[in-house]
Amino acid sequence: MELTATAPVASASRHARHDTYRNIHKALRALMFDTLARIGRVDIEDREDLDATLARLDRLLAHLRSHVAHENEFIHAAIEARRPSAAQTTAGQHVEHLASIAALADEAQALRAAAVDQRPPLALRLYRHLALFIAENLEHMHFEETTNNATLWALYSDAELDEIHGRLVAHLDPRILTEVLGWMAAALNPQELAELVIGMQREAPPEAMRAALAEIRPRLDERCWARLARAIGLPPAPGLVEA
Repeated sequence: MELTATAPVASASRHARHDTYRNIHKALRALMFDTLARIGRVDIEDREDLDATLARLDRLLAHLRSHVAHENEFIHAAIEARRPSAAQTTAGQHVEHLASIAALADEAQALRAAAVDQRPPLALRLYRHLALFIAENLEHMHFEETTNNATLWALYSDAELDEIHGRLVAHLDPRILTEVLGWMAAALNPQELAELVIGMQREAPPEAMRAALAEIRPRLDERCWARLARAIGLPPAPGLVEA
């Protein structure tokens, strides 16, 4: 992939536009990197560790299937509605991604079912293929964050983009949404996370906010939690003062 200075960047504008991709892509990158590292270090002689690691991979693949489906249904549909064929590149890549996801699931199942002495080559194959798949996804996400975002900004107002994103989130499986929120907490910078949670405070009922904060809290160290608490109007953790 060649990087150029001409690629559109949201933060380059004095008034940053609604970025549909930023938060979810940061979360998915964090989840992909963490899962790859776990596959790389899995103890193939330990059934419990192997099962837990492959269960993490299963969740990653479930998140990616959901992500592809919702981008197709909401984001690509919005682009195509006002500029036909403009989402063709990423739509085609999504077809390839689904095939790769299925292949990775098959490899994981083969490793799960293998005898101990058969596991080393299967584990290494899975690790390498997952790494290649992640590499393809990184380039794909960059294209979406630059080219697709530029198209969306040309075709839609921020209010319209916010409405599209709201409909997408409303269609997410609750378990997927909860897990994604945890990975967002791990991946977003303090300003992005505060912006996300403040937006949720405006929309979500109190019980949903309590559940969301319970998912976020374990992902943050004490200082980061204190900073978020101040931003969203909660009492800071006792005894913590931010430098």
